[in-house]
Amino acid sequence: MRTRSVLALVAATALVAGCDPASPADPGAPSDAPAPSSSATGAAADPAATQSLGQAAAALGNTSFKVTMTSGPGFRLTGQMDAPGGKGSAEMKATGTNTEITVQTRLVGQDLYVQVPGVTKAGTWTRIDMSRLPEGANLGLKPGQIDPANTAQLLSSTTDVRQTDPRKFEGNLDLTKAVGLTGVDQATVQKYGTNAQKVPFTAGLDEQGRLSALTIQLPAVNGQQAQPLEVLYTDYGVSVPDLKPAANEVVEAPADLYSTLGGK
Repeated sequence: MRTRSVLALVAATALVAGCDPASPADPGAPSDAPAPSSSATGAAADPAATQSLGQAAAALGNTSFKVTMTSGPGFRLTGQMDAPGGKGSAEMKATGTNTEITVQTRLVGQDLYVQVPGVTKAGTWTRIDMSRLPEGANLGLKPGQIDPANTAQLLSSTTDVRQTDPRKFEGNLDLTKAVGLTGVDQATVQKYGTNAQKVPFTAGLDEQGRLSALTIQLPAVNGQQAQPLEVLYTDYGVSVPDLKPAANEVVEAPADLYSTLGGK
């Protein structure tokens, strides 16, 4: 998954470190997400299923929760979000052959702070000005988007949704309609070709009807093995502590960090 998305910062630092985030390493992908279904077809959408799943995803904006995202064995993000409070924290880990990079991110209102090993000064938080990054850039958290996967907006690109049992859904996404959502940039969509218009997904709800899991079967590109994007939502209502770093721990991002991320 090579996009300016939640992987952007990790991919950039991985490039500096000389590792390949897609290389096999820690097999920590979640196993309790709904199993991807190969039966997702172009069948007509079920309006009731579409509405039910959309409401479950939209409800993420009304509460706090924990999120875990994986894309293959080389990428993992864990986060703790407080949507009503406009704050959240995330840890992004990229692993490769004999290499591991962990990036910390905090969002407090309109302020985004990061810690990048080998790039930012140890013991400090670097404040990022998102207006200086490319359109669609996303470092895992961003002002106005408390959910790292941006699932509620992503599901607006569904071409069909079917409810396979009271708590499970499947369907397809048209990623050509989701450029900029979850960091899916135009270059990546073009690499997917016509496959971008019918990307299978499955989703599950918990016993209270809240979104619990999402699995997206991203197409393979450049001869690489396809890696599904898996997202788990847990611990609804969790208490999220004050995340704003102390003033003496904050520094402004240097110009070279923006250039590394394709910004200005």
